[in-house]
Amino acid sequence: MNEEKFTALLPVFITDLLKKIIEQKKVSQDEAISLLYNSGLYMHLSDEQTKVWHYSAEKLFQLFEDEINFGKFELPEC
Repeated sequence: MNEEKFTALLPVFITDLLKKIIEQKKVSQDEAISLLYNSGLYMHLSDEQTKVWHYSAEKLFQLFEDEINFGKFELPEC
């Protein structure tokens, strides 16, 4: 996918993840956005070449939780 298209679609990719963060962590939308945007996961998610955006919202949330709980996460091998 080219960078322009990816940049346009990135908000779509993170919408379901943000919903899960809000629901599971019981935080506001602003807090969820802050938590996600300041995470290492978001750094990978926002890099088209990592292909992390292919993962389901459930898998992304699991990676997010791993980072919050353990300070790190491991990307599954493709």
